[in-house]
Amino acid sequence: MKKVVQKVPKRSAPIDLSADQFRKIGHDLVDKIAEFLDSIRSRPVTTDLTPAQIRAKLQSEIALPKEGTDPERLMQKAVDLLLENSLFNGHPRFWGYITSSPAPIGILADMLASSMNQNLGGWQLSPMATEIEAQSIRWIAEFLGYPSDCGGVLTSGGNMANFVCFLAARKAAAKYDIQSEGLKNSHLRVYASKETHTWIEKAADLFGLGTVNTRWIKTDSNQRLDINDLRSNIRHDIDNGDTPMMVVGTAGTVSTGAVDPLPEIADLCREYRIWFHVDGAYGGFAAALKNIDENIYALREADSIAVDPHKWLYAPLEAGCALVRDSEKMRSAFSYHPPYYHFGEEAVNYVDYGMQNSRGFRALKVWLAFQHVGRNGYIRMIEEDIHLAKEIYRLADNEPELEALTHNLSITTFRYIPPDLQERAAEEKVALYLDTLNEEILVRLKRGGEVFISNAVINDRFVLRSCIVNFRTSQDDVEALPGIVIRYGREADADLRPEMLA
Repeated sequence: MKKVVQKVPKRSAPIDLSADQFRKIGHDLVDKIAEFLDSIRSRPVTTDLTPAQIRAKLQSEIALPKEGTDPERLMQKAVDLLLENSLFNGHPRFWGYITSSPAPIGILADMLASSMNQNLGGWQLSPMATEIEAQSIRWIAEFLGYPSDCGGVLTSGGNMANFVCFLAARKAAAKYDIQSEGLKNSHLRVYASKETHTWIEKAADLFGLGTVNTRWIKTDSNQRLDINDLRSNIRHDIDNGDTPMMVVGTAGTVSTGAVDPLPEIADLCREYRIWFHVDGAYGGFAAALKNIDENIYALREADSIAVDPHKWLYAPLEAGCALVRDSEKMRSAFSYHPPYYHFGEEAVNYVDYGMQNSRGFRALKVWLAFQHVGRNGYIRMIEEDIHLAKEIYRLADNEPELEALTHNLSITTFRYIPPDLQERAAEEKVALYLDTLNEEILVRLKRGGEVFISNAVINDRFVLRSCIVNFRTSQDDVEALPGIVIRYGREADADLRPEMLA
């Protein structure tokens, strides 16, 4: 009996769009994005809606639709939901977290990258995209003054970039085949200051060391790692038969922007032959500048560096970068070669340089922006961010109701103190009240939508914190901040003091 072969008619997939549909929706979307960017200054920085109110607007309780909906209407709905109910980190007065305004060319780059849908796990899967990433990594290293022949890979952000470097250091420090045998009581120890970002705790946990094996090094009065305490901890561990795995220095702490004494850390690591890693996710790119904290230039001596292009290169999220001086040490930490992964050593295959196999085309927005802006353009923008942060410090210092506390890189900390409490600020009851008062000011500032800042804790006191990685911020914006804070401070003090300082 002859077998009947069923023919599949020309396929019409419900997810596809015709060229005309795509063009119409795309043009409308680009117009709306352009209008949004042009009007962003006139919008509140964030919404004052509660999670329940946001969910109600989304209609989050509705079930998965069984049938499809017109894509043009869907895109309009998405635009409306996002533009009316988001925090805008591209707003000129967004100074809360270390998240930059997105470069417009990066926005377009992400659209192009998505349309190509390249998988940068292997060269054969993404030949031109892989070479663009390799060139972008070389340019990042060159911008920092780091060897351009280093190993590198673009990641989702600072956590993942630091993780890549952590694992390269772990492999290098182990005195046996750690990849096949595991940790097996290896006694590896990691050293970091108490101001180090929480990625270090995650890494110690996720990669088998355990957080108990992180040595928390004291900091000085400027929130910088204490080199004498570091030496003491290393010496103690060696004497007890433990193996120092890596020392983490920070180029720009999250809370205050402090830069650790990187030259001294580099010397100590050379003395004891310990892997020297710099977390420069925030401040690393400032190494391209002149006449700033000279400690930052010693990141060029590190065995590895983590930086985030989505911070001070203004790339849209996500874009982190891990650099390792010895590319073979980086590759050896991640390379596994089943037969179908043998692509040929003449090409870079990023599956061998990090934790991901399937990888998106993050490099395009970095690569295009480097060429759009140029080295000098980036230097000018970073310098302006730092200058504006200094202006916030100066303005706060000149206001009788504000206390300016710290300024490092583009982060400034300060707090509100009512005039009649300034002489009593050290009294414990008053000090606790000032913490509560400044917490309340921060809550009200965020609800108000005029500016968006965050907080830090310095010497056990709650303080307000502004961080400028924002090419849209102007002198007028920073000059407005003290008056806004004082206005909210007076209102909060009038509400809170009768109950707390009767």
